[in-house]
Amino acid sequence: MSLRNEVQLITYPDRFGGDLAGLYQLLDQHLVGAVGGVHILPLYPSNADGGFSPLTHMEVDPRYGDWADVERISARFDLCVDLVISHIADESPEFLDFVARGQASPHAELFVQVDSLGEISLEDLAKIHIRKEKEPFRQVRLASGETCRVWCTFTERQIDLNYDSPQTYQLMETYMAFLAARGVKLLRLDAFGYTTKKIGSSCFLVEPDVYRILEWFRETGAKYGVEMLPEVHDHISYQYAISRRHMHPYAFALPPLVLHAFLSGTGCYLKQWLRMCPRNQITVLDTHDGICIPDVEGMLPETEIRYLVEEVSRRSADPIMRRSAVNVHSVGAIYQLTCTFYEALMRNDEAYIAARAIQFFTPGIPQVYYVGLLAGCNDFELAEHSGEARDVNRHHYGLEEAQQALQQPLVQRLLSLMRFRSSHPAFDGRFELIQSGDSALAMAWRHGPHYCRLQVELSTCQAFIHYRDPDDGSERQMHC
Repeated sequence: MSLRNEVQLITYPDRFGGDLAGLYQLLDQHLVGAVGGVHILPLYPSNADGGFSPLTHMEVDPRYGDWADVERISARFDLCVDLVISHIADESPEFLDFVARGQASPHAELFVQVDSLGEISLEDLAKIHIRKEKEPFRQVRLASGETCRVWCTFTERQIDLNYDSPQTYQLMETYMAFLAARGVKLLRLDAFGYTTKKIGSSCFLVEPDVYRILEWFRETGAKYGVEMLPEVHDHISYQYAISRRHMHPYAFALPPLVLHAFLSGTGCYLKQWLRMCPRNQITVLDTHDGICIPDVEGMLPETEIRYLVEEVSRRSADPIMRRSAVNVHSVGAIYQLTCTFYEALMRNDEAYIAARAIQFFTPGIPQVYYVGLLAGCNDFELAEHSGEARDVNRHHYGLEEAQQALQQPLVQRLLSLMRFRSSHPAFDGRFELIQSGDSALAMAWRHGPHYCRLQVELSTCQAFIHYRDPDDGSERQMHC
């Protein structure tokens, strides 16, 4: 069964309501009709990286609840969860068995054993796309006293999986079958670009190898009725390549393009992207990560990227640099900006609601991050306490705080807009970009007799929807 063409919520299992039971209560009491799906970020036992170092995908961390809580949500909403396909925790049963038994372990081939790859020159090392300030290898002392090196792209706790081994595919299929049986309909393939290890290359998004791996996931998931959402931040051409292979790409170019449109007062670059963007994409304005810059490189001129970075970082965000950047003063050194989307728009209510209207009229299924749903502001205290800059956009909302935040006038406006997007039949039809001046944006959808059109004035941040009422056919207008 295909995904519902309705708004989805992105949330951690414990930061919007306290736990999975609290999340379900918020969904049931406040979000029915506004959202048709939920993406729950990693809910598995994990030992690093905010949940993205899973020990297994077949258990729920008991701090969050259990599988009954998950299935209560999946029974009413399209459920998306993460499948972390690039690595596994060093406290996973499989890696602990490898440490205990070495090459005699039935799991030995799950891991990329660096010494078996042959000589790796300094020139080879320089080509590798790294995520930390040293080579992506870790030395492991086995129980026998022997040592070996394994590949670790991210933290030392996250051991890369070996996609030259049938064992890795067997493990992934086991996870997919298990999650599908819990009602999961969409799998976000986290960090899939790091599955390709080829000495002499960047070992990141190595073509065509990476597409062979992705197509295996698509074909295998189809056996269990699960669709794929591969996650990558890089040139937009990769999103087109994903779309052509009948998987859902992320519209990661949308957040910086929308920000640029409001900050600069011109929508010309946003319109260029809207004309050609994949129609089966998942749209976002915010996620648990920051506002990523690589997704618009080659679309926004370098001068415009510099303007965007300077404007947002001057007011509300800290830039995160690329680990491998040679010149940290270049625009290309910036990887992402850390702030909430509401802060990026300088807490301008009208600009924020207009930005969401643009997202909802953009082709694809919209996802709204829980902090964005509540028009959250930067949580500097949390970021300072954790030492993780991205935590400014990862506030913990307990059940009572979330219920109060949902009553804010701006949030109520956003919920009304979400209900419109999730229910109007025109969105099941064809997208139209309507001719407008550089300082305006006009978008529409048609499906048989059903019609709705969005008009946004970028200079005043005013947004109006003109639509045909699906019940009585009357012409109506809605101020977003």
